[in-house]
Amino acid sequence: MTAETKTELPQATGSCCSSTGSCHDGAAEVREGGVTTVYEVKGMTCGHCEGAVSSEISELPGVTSVTAVASTGRVTVVSEAPLDRDAVAAAVDEAGYELVGVQG
Repeated sequence: MTAETKTELPQATGSCCSSTGSCHDGAAEVREGGVTTVYEVKGMTCGHCEGAVSSEISELPGVTSVTAVASTGRVTVVSEAPLDRDAVAAAVDEAGYELVGVQG
């Protein structure tokens, strides 16, 4: 049982930095039995961008959590096993952005 939803999708109304809490520091949470990877994505500027990237990546098999932060360009993904970089790049591209790196 988990206390978080799989993906937070910000509403397209207003700023991503509203009191809804969609902007955060991008710190990854450690989850038992999961692999946490932080990707660098170019082009995200707001909550809508975060939602688009999160939505596409969350559709990849084995993904359990996605947190995108436009202000840092970081997307933290928790998955059951390591993800194929090309699959993540394709998902980010489908959302309209560019995968530029993997941290750690």
